[in-house]
Amino acid sequence: MSRLTATPAGVSLGPLALVPDNSARNFVLELRAGRFHGFVVRKGDVVHGYVDICAHMALPLAQQLDDYLTPDASLIQCSWHGALYRIEDGVCVGGPCVGARLQPWPVKLEDGMIVTA
Repeated sequence: MSRLTATPAGVSLGPLALVPDNSARNFVLELRAGRFHGFVVRKGDVVHGYVDICAHMALPLAQQLDDYLTPDASLIQCSWHGALYRIEDGVCVGGPCVGARLQPWPVKLEDGMIVTA
């Protein structure tokens, strides 16, 4: 089964409450074409989604489930090599890949549900 880097629009991931404020949650979707690994970061009523692949090395960002953010929840952090990414746009601002960017996973809120866009 191949690892996908995109999902179709309109897939319901669950209610906003599934991702506590100022935290992130991993999502794995089994699709006909393969398996997709992504994560959603919540800041208030805003959600940001990214494909779960570090821009520095093609590894998942978290070594522990849902552990994507720095302790103060201000940045996304790769647990392998310490790359730091802005939550709002996925741009690397510290570590081994400054200027690179995480691959966005389009998600949105729709009637209180997190949905792929």
